[in-house]
Parts: sequence; structure tokens; C-alpha cells
Amino acid sequence: MVNDTMAAQVSGKDGFIAALDQSGGSTPGALRRYGIPDSAYSSETEMFALMHAMRSRIMTAPAFTGTRIIATILFEQTMDREVQGKSVPAFLWEDRKVVPFVKVDKGLETEREGVRLMAPIPSLDTLLDRAVRLGVFGTKMRSVINLPSKEGIAAIVTQQFELAARIARHGLMPIVEPEVLVNSPDKKGAETILLAELKRQLDELPVGQQVMLKLTIPDVPDYYLELINHPHAARVVALSGGYTRADACNRLALNHGMIASFSRALIEDLTHSMSDAQFNTTLAESIEQIYRASTVKV
Repeated sequence: MVNDTMAAQVSGKDGFIAALDQSGGSTPGALRRYGIPDSAYSSETEMFALMHAMRSRIMTAPAFTGTRIIATILFEQTMDREVQGKSVPAFLWEDRKVVPFVKVDKGLETEREGVRLMAPIPSLDTLLDRAVRLGVFGTKMRSVINLPSKEGIAAIVTQQFELAARIARHGLMPIVEPEVLVNSPDKKGAETILLAELKRQLDELPVGQQVMLKLTIPDVPDYYLELINHPHAARVVALSGGYTRADACNRLALNHGMIASFSRALIEDLTHSMSDAQFNTTLAESIEQIYRASTVKV
């Protein structure tokens, strides 16, 4: 059953989405940037425990609240863990008023037709049922676009929307993320094809059904306004895509109605060795900068 308060916050409240969903493949790099070397752990279990400690430090920081952050995307293991004696989704919503989402994809296929489709997602329905029980509001799943291939991009968007329909049947809000690589040899060409495919799929959704879109910040400002204003798009959010926070925020601010869903750009200045006071101040400054870029009005 849809939580109407969460739905209103996600679709209409000023703020942005914090992406804390680094998975197994990206976790070592995230820990290194945080100041924890590979030698600090000797197993995947220890690695994920260190990552959860970092995420817990972020989620319990004073500035990490619904005042600026409307939602958070979690890694599946994070969803299943606890913070301050509560399940992570319960802590986020009850204590922080931040809406919880969970990343459901299991990585990518090898590139074909200039794109990388999502790999199969075994036991997806089991994961979705567990997410519902834990109070999660929605999901996120990522594909990658490198080249402006009509066939490849059509396949990406079709796969995303087919899975979105399956997710919606569980009462969850799907975030569709067909990421155009920022270093694509023809980023603008890929975005042109992607816009047409997304509009086509949105137009075909049944009355009353919505998805969220997570997209690379376009090269042409306000290029996705048609999607932002589409009745079947609950919200259009931006990934940072490897840009620095300053660059990502400057680019985002040119796109009215689009809000951030940053991961690396959110936490780029945080390190394990910081005192709690330093950590909290640095995170608060990052949150404020991203919030300002996400609240530019049309």
C-alpha cells in the first residue's frame, strides 16, 4: 500500500535524493576515497561492515534529514541492516523523515549495440516483498548508454519499463535509470534518442501509473523539461555521473525542475579520519550546496 505522505514528499517537496547504494563492485573504490585502504579488510563481510559504518555515520549526521534530503537510495544489504537499533528504512523515515528506496539491479551485461542492459535479477519478487515489509517506498535500477544507438537505447528503455511495471505491482515506486555516460563520444546524440524513447514509454503507461526517472545531466539546459512536466513522471532526478560536486551542481542548476540524486558528489570530501565535528560540518556544506542546485525554480 502506497504511503501517501512519502509519495507527496518524493513528488513535490523541495530537496534532493541521497544515493547511498554503492554495490559490491563499487564499494572498494568508495572506501578508498573515504580513506580506508583495501588492506583494512580481508573479506567481503568485513568490507560491507566498514561500508555500513560509513553510511551509518552519514545517516546519523545532524544535517541528514528531510529538511534538505527528501529520499535516500539504499544498497540491498544496507536496507537489511540496522541503525541505532532500528531497521535502516524505519530509522530513515521515523527518525529522519527521509523516504527510503532500494537499488534492485544486479549489475550490467557486456556492452552490445552501444549499451549495457541490466543483468538478470534473480529473486526480484522476493526482494520486493521484503522491501515492502521493511517500509521501503521505491526502487532504483541502472543501465548504461555509451553510444547513440537507436536499437540499443530502445532495448534499454524497454527493459527498464518492463521491470518498472513489475515493481509497481508490488506497490513500489520505480526509479528508471538509463545512464548516458558523461564521456560518451556522442553524449548529445544519445540523449536525443533517449528523450524520444522515454517519452514514448511514458505516453504508453496506464492512467494513474507513474515512474521516476534518474538521468545524466543533459548537455543542453532544460532538455528534459518535457519529461519533468509529463503526468506519468513523478519526478526527474539527476545523477552526478563522475562530475565533481561543484561541476555537477553548476550543470544541474541550469536544468529547472530537475533535482539531484548524487552519490560520489555527495560524499566526495568525507574521510574516515575526520572528527565527528569536521565530518558533520563537511557533510552539511555538501548537502546545502546540492540542495541549492536542486531548488532552482522555472
